[in-house]
Amino acid sequence: MAGFIQTVLGPIAPDALGATLLHEHVLCDIRPPAWRADGLRGYDIPMEERFAIDYGEVHAPGNLILDQVELAVAELTRLRADGGRSVVDLSCGGLHPDPLGLAEASRRADVHVVMGCGWYVDDYQAPENAARTVESFAAEMLGQLQQGAWGTSVRAGIIGEIGCQAPWTPMEQRVMEGAVLAMQQSGAALTVHPGRHPDQPQEVADFLRARGVDMSRVVMSHIDRTIFDDDRLFRLADTGLVLEFDLFGMETTYYKLSDIDMPNDGVRVATLGRLKGRGHLGQIAISQDICYRSRLVKLGGHGYGHVFRNVVPLMRRRGFSEADMHQILVATPARLLTLR
Repeated sequence: MAGFIQTVLGPIAPDALGATLLHEHVLCDIRPPAWRADGLRGYDIPMEERFAIDYGEVHAPGNLILDQVELAVAELTRLRADGGRSVVDLSCGGLHPDPLGLAEASRRADVHVVMGCGWYVDDYQAPENAARTVESFAAEMLGQLQQGAWGTSVRAGIIGEIGCQAPWTPMEQRVMEGAVLAMQQSGAALTVHPGRHPDQPQEVADFLRARGVDMSRVVMSHIDRTIFDDDRLFRLADTGLVLEFDLFGMETTYYKLSDIDMPNDGVRVATLGRLKGRGHLGQIAISQDICYRSRLVKLGGHGYGHVFRNVVPLMRRRGFSEADMHQILVATPARLLTLR
């Protein structure tokens, strides 16, 4: 498959990919394991509770479940109307991936979907993974890329999001070692979910460099909730990897998973401008990491098309040219998703 992009409906040529969101979830269940016995409050979101659920005032495990193909079709159809053409779904092991559901949603919405593979953070992994070897994880990912994933014939097209915590666990490091082997044997790119300490993205980058990884094939996710100073940001950029700002649309300072002040979209764009000014335009990716029901248009959220409706016009007003936007939304995703 070298030279092609592997979608859930089969291979496509790189120039067919179009404007792409590199980090989303279309069908998944990201409830922490400890929440799975707490009921489904938040699955059907009352209008009067929507803000309270998003702000963390209300414990709503059901809000973390995206499992309706019909709803996925409707939301992806809106994305297409807003100017998007392709989506990468990174619902890997532990996040309840649904390859057949993705294939149906992709076909019906006429949106290309590329599926991830591998495993999320330690707490979400299957108990039997604790005894598995690096080679076992690598073989599993290769199978997901080359034969089919999660008991289906639907193939993944990228590795990730491979999960890390800060500090990361021995099992997470073994999974990452397996991902390195799978990268090198398949030609697929790698997306990393780093822990929330500001030094952890650099730690993972150094881990990958020490193993001979082509860093231009690595995407470091969630930069906008992890790194808040230019020294760390520029040092990470100098490794050559892609810096992904993938929480666009999250406009409240409150972030319940870490004691940070979440930036708004304007602050994100300003940071992208500094990266561009330093020569890192080809290392920028933007997305929204939608994994809550409350972020879908049907349930009062911004939906997958927010980047195209609102962020792209903002970036143009802040000095990004049409060529810049093509690089970020079309050229860089096509380069990453094309199998070598």
